[in-house]
Amino acid sequence: MLRINLLRVRVSLPPALFNLRTKLTPQAMASASFTTSSQPTSNKLLFRQLFEKESSTYTYLLADASHPDKPALLIDPVDKTVERDLSLVKELGLKLIYAMNTHVHADHVTGSGLMKNKVPGLKSIISKASKSKADLLIEAGDKIYFGDLFLEVRATPGHTLGCVTYVTGEGPDQPQPRMAFTGDAILIRGCGRTDFQGGSSQQLYESVHSQIFTLPKDTLIYPAHDYKGLTVSTVGEEMLYNPRLTKDEESFKNIMANLNLSYPKMIDIAVPANMVCGLQDISAKPVEATSN
Repeated sequence: MLRINLLRVRVSLPPALFNLRTKLTPQAMASASFTTSSQPTSNKLLFRQLFEKESSTYTYLLADASHPDKPALLIDPVDKTVERDLSLVKELGLKLIYAMNTHVHADHVTGSGLMKNKVPGLKSIISKASKSKADLLIEAGDKIYFGDLFLEVRATPGHTLGCVTYVTGEGPDQPQPRMAFTGDAILIRGCGRTDFQGGSSQQLYESVHSQIFTLPKDTLIYPAHDYKGLTVSTVGEEMLYNPRLTKDEESFKNIMANLNLSYPKMIDIAVPANMVCGLQDISAKPVEATSN
């Protein structure tokens, strides 16, 4: 099992956003960023949910506000909002350590490569199964530490071969309720498509039911995208109301086989770029996670 040392993260979230199905106005969705609160009991985690409107992508900033260095990480950064994200990191007095991806995206170019060129010492992270380039290649069961807090890696393939979900740690010193950053494996009342990049509807169904729906029902779900103005859900909500994943496996596979979705307009640009972490130095051999 990989243990990647970050630095600490403290959760300091405003109490205002607590309808888990808060719907944003079009004006709010057009905003470059906004903050959402899940009211975890830990006072260690500083958390921000950021939005990129062209691809409807959420980027997540987590940091240990209690540590002297205030180490931080970003999940699913977008190339078009790198300057915004780094400006926020600077304003909050954080030290950005990791830029992480849940999978090789097909709808936007990751910002991790650009960030590596701007932030000395920053490491990129993606799953080993994605066969992409990064500084750290993670696998199921690995733990990514930032201070006293950590993210647990869960393999959730199906949308792509290399999808992972990052889940906040379990324990008295970790944020409660837990938080799951699910990428495209599960969206709010939906899920990612399974018709390209090695996708499999059977594999996605199994991934969600074994790796996400087994988490506590109050676990907060933060997806990589939303197209209706929703910001956060819970495991319990999706187990009740997700119109695809509440079905039996055969019904789910039939739904996914008949979506008739158009060819992703960015895929021919985004996937090749994201296979090298946006602008990852492909001459450098990536560091693989080590198990113990």
